[in-house]
Amino acid sequence: MRKLLVSLLFFVSSALAQTAPQFDVLIRNGRVFDGSGNPWFRADIGIVGDRITFIGPADDKATAKQTIDAEGLIVAPGFIDMLGQSETTLLIDKKAVSKLTQGITTEITGEGDSVAPTSAKLLAEDKEYYEHYGLKADWRSLDQYFNRLEKQQPGINLGTYVGATQVRRLVIGSDNRPPTADELKKMTDIVDDAMSDGAMGVSSALIYAPANYAKTDELIALAKVAAKYGGIYATHMRNEGDTEIDALNETFRIAREANIPVEIFHFKASGKENWGKMPLMIAAIEKARAEGLDITADQYPYIAAATSLDAIVPPEFKSGGRDAFVERLKDPAQRAAIRKAVEGADNFENWIKGTGGPQGILITDVLQDDLKKYQGKTVADLGKMMNKDPLEAAFDLIVQSRDNTGAVYFSMNENDVKLAMRQPWVSVDNDASGVNPEGPLGESKTHPRAYGTFPRILGKYVRDEKNLTLADAIRKFTSLPAQRMKLRDRGLIKPNYFADITIFNPDTVKDVATYEDSNRPSQGIEYVVVNGVVSLDHGKLTGQTGGRPLRGPGYAAAGVSDNGLEPKGKLRGYVTDGDGWPLLRSTLTLLDASGKTVTSVGSKREGKYEIPLDTACKGCKLRAERAGFTTQERALDYNGTNTLTFTFALPREK
Repeated sequence: MRKLLVSLLFFVSSALAQTAPQFDVLIRNGRVFDGSGNPWFRADIGIVGDRITFIGPADDKATAKQTIDAEGLIVAPGFIDMLGQSETTLLIDKKAVSKLTQGITTEITGEGDSVAPTSAKLLAEDKEYYEHYGLKADWRSLDQYFNRLEKQQPGINLGTYVGATQVRRLVIGSDNRPPTADELKKMTDIVDDAMSDGAMGVSSALIYAPANYAKTDELIALAKVAAKYGGIYATHMRNEGDTEIDALNETFRIAREANIPVEIFHFKASGKENWGKMPLMIAAIEKARAEGLDITADQYPYIAAATSLDAIVPPEFKSGGRDAFVERLKDPAQRAAIRKAVEGADNFENWIKGTGGPQGILITDVLQDDLKKYQGKTVADLGKMMNKDPLEAAFDLIVQSRDNTGAVYFSMNENDVKLAMRQPWVSVDNDASGVNPEGPLGESKTHPRAYGTFPRILGKYVRDEKNLTLADAIRKFTSLPAQRMKLRDRGLIKPNYFADITIFNPDTVKDVATYEDSNRPSQGIEYVVVNGVVSLDHGKLTGQTGGRPLRGPGYAAAGVSDNGLEPKGKLRGYVTDGDGWPLLRSTLTLLDASGKTVTSVGSKREGKYEIPLDTACKGCKLRAERAGFTTQERALDYNGTNTLTFTFALPREK
């Protein structure tokens, strides 16, 4: 009996040695945080194509096109940015440097304004932007935009909401009035079409004009359409400062009446007069959740917000659009009325008051080259440079730039930021577009969050201050947002999940971008894999990009291709012995017409195998082999799209 057991063990070990798995990428020796919030475990990870195919101790003889030694490093699912702004910057510069260097593999975008659907009229309103960056907007529908993005082969995955602001502008323009019944029907039809094209849901940004002109009933009508398709409602609420409780109550009403999950963008308590109110906001959300409303939020880990400089002006003065607003600022009487409203109004989120005055607002980016001298200056500095009152100087800059000026607002409190971060339903957003220190996207300053958000949490708030555990931070970066956005097969390290993986050094990871010097990539992110493509290697971009458009749950063609890409096929089937019993650990090898190995996988439970393959293979052969059995081959012509099935019945060797 003992001799028999020894013989069996020798046979099994020999079979395993002969069937060592072949991978495109093999990550060895890492501590794996799988994204669930569970403690780490030691494992190797094998990748074939765009999927994770193996997790566990890899055979010493396992081979791969690229092997990554993750000794001393953390291996995690790719980070998911719950609100970026990269829908056009990925078309200007597809590399997504600021995203990849902080571990981001997926971004969700579309805050009120969305890149599509659009029209010639709306694109003309943003003509300066498109011309400045030499970007041709050759799309109108969201489906057309996704097709353009796919051709670009971006550095990261990108999904988007359809913006309620965008829909309103398409139908009503920038007028301050409610829609007629016919107009509202057109608006809901636009949302319906966008959801079918793959929008993640519908979003709003209610502090800005013309979004601010929408009443709650209008938003509920649009949200109901998104809910029908399984989408969510995401919102930059009507107020994040003095009347935030009222804004939360409006948000809860939309969730209740539209029967839709809600994501609150960049959750905060804004304005110095509101510091310390975060516990009240959290309690309100906890109460709503206890009542059955599915409310979650995201945040960035900074005490400064960022938006356009025109946010200092109440929305009612922006009716009619950008040109009309600029003309009002040129008119002395109307400018005086605007100034009076800014200095005395409490009916809007007053950034001048909330930041403590002009010294609390920093100019970050101006579109026009001749005005870039003001970048990096506060509004107080602006007044000195122009030799006039700071508020008048800010108005002048808005006019001179044709309302194309961005600013940072120091309006938050560190304790509130840390408390919000600890809530289990709060994920992470960048609220910044993918940029690059070099090239056209590096010509302006930005908020440091553009480069530093995720490493800042890992370094400052996990390692140094222990505000979060590492396992929980990674859960907030990965499985929590993937669950919220219904990103199928993403957000966890699991077999057959997409190979979006971030590998970092827990001892060195940190943000280095500052408000004064913002275009600085973070440190400590060592490798980033996007859909199986190694895009960051030893902290440096490889030039290989693996991103793709991600379609939402209502995508009409999901049954054919859930991401909206050309359907990718596979070779699949079963391996059995001559009597039909499954043969595990058989090796399936695809050979090209010259006999060179294309890829190789092992059969799993029930003898099943699967080879994802998105390239054609003419005159190829598929070989099945296992120690002790006769090898078989099948000739095939594969077009890279249609799935082919082959079953092998291997007779035992005599």
